[in-house]
Amino acid sequence: MNDQAVTLRVNGGSQEVAAHPAERLVDVLRYQLGLTGVKEGCGTGQCGACTVLLDGRPVVSCLVFAGDAVGHEITTIEGLTGDGGMHPLQQAFVQHGAAQCGFCTPGMLLAAKALLDENPAPTEDEIRRGLAGNLCRCTGYRKIIEAIQSVASRPGRKKGGRP
Repeated sequence: MNDQAVTLRVNGGSQEVAAHPAERLVDVLRYQLGLTGVKEGCGTGQCGACTVLLDGRPVVSCLVFAGDAVGHEITTIEGLTGDGGMHPLQQAFVQHGAAQCGFCTPGMLLAAKALLDENPAPTEDEIRRGLAGNLCRCTGYRKIIEAIQSVASRPGRKKGGRP
């Protein structure tokens, strides 16, 4: 592969990497930018462990070429908060015991954020549909759903995720 300079907007900043435009985004994020919160579970887009937000929409980064992400805003779990603290969804996952082994957690959190940004008060069925592309082998989803509901139901919660 012939690498070339590829500039990506990641977590609010601009990052230039040497990559082939057809290199998978998951590999660029993990191995070139060190954003190891982006996990690779299946490599076929079926588990959701590599979920990132692309212009605010959840995508599985194992199926996105780095070249296709140029000109778009990429948000990984490392960029969920700009102030270094925990996002309300992260706090809720901790409080509700929604993270067990933790492997699926970054993808779940980003899918949940995208859902709540689109629909601040989803029903349980809407939450389940919003997480449909993210698999968890440990929790049975109940605690994940409860954590998301606790954030969704917070009074004063505004679009964008922070109360």
